[in-house]
Amino acid sequence: MANEEELKRSHAADEEDLRKHPEAEGEDEKERPQPADEPADAPGAGVQRADLIEMMERTIRQLESDGTTLGDLKILSRTLRELRYAFKVFQPYRRRRKVTIFGSARTPPDHPNYQQAMEFARCMASHGWMIITGAGGGIMEAGHVGAGRELSMGLNIMLPFEQAPNPVIDGDPKLVTMKYFFTRKLMFVKECSAVCSLPGGYGTLDETAEVLTLLQTGKQTMIPVVLLDAPGGDYWSHFHEFIEDTLLRDGMISPEDLSLYKVTDSVHEAVDETLRFYRVYHSMRYVGDTLVLRMRCPLTAEEIEELNDQFSDILVSGKIEQGEALPPEANEPEIAHLPRLKLHFDRKQLGRLRQLIDALNQMSPECEGATART
Repeated sequence: MANEEELKRSHAADEEDLRKHPEAEGEDEKERPQPADEPADAPGAGVQRADLIEMMERTIRQLESDGTTLGDLKILSRTLRELRYAFKVFQPYRRRRKVTIFGSARTPPDHPNYQQAMEFARCMASHGWMIITGAGGGIMEAGHVGAGRELSMGLNIMLPFEQAPNPVIDGDPKLVTMKYFFTRKLMFVKECSAVCSLPGGYGTLDETAEVLTLLQTGKQTMIPVVLLDAPGGDYWSHFHEFIEDTLLRDGMISPEDLSLYKVTDSVHEAVDETLRFYRVYHSMRYVGDTLVLRMRCPLTAEEIEELNDQFSDILVSGKIEQGEALPPEANEPEIAHLPRLKLHFDRKQLGRLRQLIDALNQMSPECEGATART
């Protein structure tokens, strides 16, 4: 368990360092706990904290009347305790952007994949980003070696083999050890602003496919996903070929879904893809039926018109409009100053939404200094 004083000191240092790296500053989210696909309520309306606590207590009482088995109670109890503790550890760092790195626990330090992961993490840490990994060896260790202990966070999994905290994160208050893969995967995705997957086994494929599923269905706020091979490697290029030659060919996905990830064997391209995603775009939020895209700087009337011409197909009604924060966003004062794009978005068009964000990030030259580039 994390030492309280260590967490406080680490958080204070984090706040100081974050001021030096504006490109790593994301959302606070402390007052916006709803999932990505759930519309926000106006301040003072809807479900409140006390309501949710009461709802949870009522659910717990119902478990007894339902005659829930001891084994099921153990699963629920452990799940609640794991998530509560993980939320506590991550909460002080919510404003800082983080990239989750997936990959094999079996990759040795002299392997090109290990070197790629270490260099990618080092580059992202130089821009102020934190690195989340599964806290074990191989690619997970490489990510922490590249980032250094201060900018590393770990989500370890209890296994009877192969998995122990790597020396970089072992004993750190930013390390959480979990029993269940599903709680661990929730934290991997919930707490990050980007994902970088390197070659790995069943676990890496599972984690990567889940991220893509969440993006495709709108259950996860849009983030960049990079599939990073070693120089000249073909692990992810084979994965991409399977998606194109089987899933796309047989109509199991849409052509736009290919926009949800990028395959590369270049660390430079991987870092650039991640940072460029936040060059103009900052974050998103649903307010009722309106999708609100926050931006680092405003667009011109001509640029707004260009977006409407290119993306009219993803609008349920009306047009893409630029404006200020809406009243229900008042519980996020730290980003109230950012300009907004507002649209009535067709929520089945998530691949096209990613393409809209990409187009947005190619606009507004005056935004170039807002986010450091590679």
